[in-house]
Amino acid sequence: MKQDTNYILEKVSLPKLPFSFKVLFTGYILSVGFGLLMAGVQIMMTHGMADGKVGLSVDDIVYSYYGNTKGTKLESKLNGSMKNNAPDAERLTLIKWARAGAPQDQWDSTIKPIVDKYCVMCHVPGAPMGDFSSYENLKAKAESDHGASFSSLTRVSHIHLFGIGFIFFFIGAIFTLAEGFSCFTKSVIVLTPFFFLILDILSWWLTKMSPAFAWLTIIGGLGYSLAATIMIFTSLWQMWITPLRRA
Repeated sequence: MKQDTNYILEKVSLPKLPFSFKVLFTGYILSVGFGLLMAGVQIMMTHGMADGKVGLSVDDIVYSYYGNTKGTKLESKLNGSMKNNAPDAERLTLIKWARAGAPQDQWDSTIKPIVDKYCVMCHVPGAPMGDFSSYENLKAKAESDHGASFSSLTRVSHIHLFGIGFIFFFIGAIFTLAEGFSCFTKSVIVLTPFFFLILDILSWWLTKMSPAFAWLTIIGGLGYSLAATIMIFTSLWQMWITPLRRA
């Protein structure tokens, strides 16, 4: 196996690739690298604001998946990722309404005008983030916050496993052409993001059942991000910098 690997690297390796292949691989790596970065920003803007504070914490993970039984889904969003979408006075009115059990007699006179002004531009019928144009729909969000539903976890889990799994496959395929790594070391690095991806997805389900598992979500995300970063920068370095240093 070692002899086969050395033979392949003597013929094809990242520094020795044709220029067109380097351009193709670089375009892909930069695109998915930027995509992973934007995914991190999106996580910080959604899950990272679940507790109303900037930055991803264990409480953010707990509130996102297990829920916050001391509050409502509506309140969690208004104090979290939706905090800057309405003035403090209007947000407080909606929070008090939710805490009071979402009484219907306040809907037309007090709540609906606020919702129409600050919410329905995004929360319209058919929108993936929910329809807030009717009392019944918003009242459902004013119930106790039990976190992510099992149906939503199922949907998001398979999307992440398929999509991110493909990304790590191609990043790993490019990295396998890197020089200077033993076959064992390279295999561990290639396998690492898949391991932590599965751990990350599994941690959502475990946290849904018990908040004690929230740490696993942070560990999983950091693990596959670090492994992907190593493969991305190593591949770019060996394709473009290593040949210049050897010249």
